[in-house]
Amino acid sequence: MKKIIPSLLSADFWCLKDQLLELRQLGVDTLHVDVMDGNFVPNISLGVPIVESLSKHSDFILDVHLMIANPEQYVMAFKKAGADILTVHIEATNHIHRLMQQIRETGCKAGVSLNPGTPVEFIKPILHLADVVLVMSVNPGFGGQQFLSETLEKIATLQNWKQAFNYNYVVEVDGGINVETAKSVLDAGAEWLVSGSGVFKGDISHNIAQLNGILLK
Repeated sequence: MKKIIPSLLSADFWCLKDQLLELRQLGVDTLHVDVMDGNFVPNISLGVPIVESLSKHSDFILDVHLMIANPEQYVMAFKKAGADILTVHIEATNHIHRLMQQIRETGCKAGVSLNPGTPVEFIKPILHLADVVLVMSVNPGFGGQQFLSETLEKIATLQNWKQAFNYNYVVEVDGGINVETAKSVLDAGAEWLVSGSGVFKGDISHNIAQLNGILLK
């Protein structure tokens, strides 16, 4: 199922509750939670307490994206906090196969992500363990960046492999997704589109309506 997943990184935390209630009323069922440690990426953002609060007070599916070093150490903490999907970067671990197994053993869905400069072939050996494959279409660390069109080939390759080898993963894309870029990403084979500024900048209802309109074309 194709859908838009708002990224909390671009939300206004002064009025976060109101924004999330509005998104839920608009039919949004999943939130993307970017976790950054200032080490793996040059920024610090959301953590376990935010996930725990979201899980306690809402019924959103929580798509937690760990942009952190040593992600193995934090899998159980985020599971206990209420994460439904845990996505880790292949660049952040020396043992991606074991880490994907670790995530699945907690009961979370397991996601693997790769940065724009990482060849898609690097994750091919563990695709049978993936519930989600997240293609970063910007260099991770900051919201509001411009979409990198060279990542479209990765998206298409992943969708082709999914069909050819009967994999069960969802192709997700994060970075620079808005009304100008959504169609090309969908045409390449993406199914879940993570959008931060494209959802939260300006009128949320209008932005969601426009993006959903592109999904339905």
